[in-house]
Amino acid sequence: MHEYELMVVMHPDIPEEDMTSAIDRISTAVTSRGGEVEEVNAWGRRRLAYPIRRQVEGHYLVSNIKLDPNRTRELESGLMISEDVLRHLLIRRDEQ
Repeated sequence: MHEYELMVVMHPDIPEEDMTSAIDRISTAVTSRGGEVEEVNAWGRRRLAYPIRRQVEGHYLVSNIKLDPNRTRELESGLMISEDVLRHLLIRRDEQ
């Protein structure tokens, strides 16, 4: 398993009180593929650098995860079809 950093920009119409369930859905997406979530940081609602799907703000989530490299494409395709996710970025963290 490799270590990754996953950044997700969630739709701004999601209420703050429902963000915990959104975090749980992303954590479940990782763990259901055999990975593990080490840490989740909710950055809150922030302004986007440019509009995405006519939205100018979004809820930012940054997670440190461990996942089999063969399962990353499945995770990303699930995030792409989710209507709650405006944008995501999955990068492999360098070995120290």
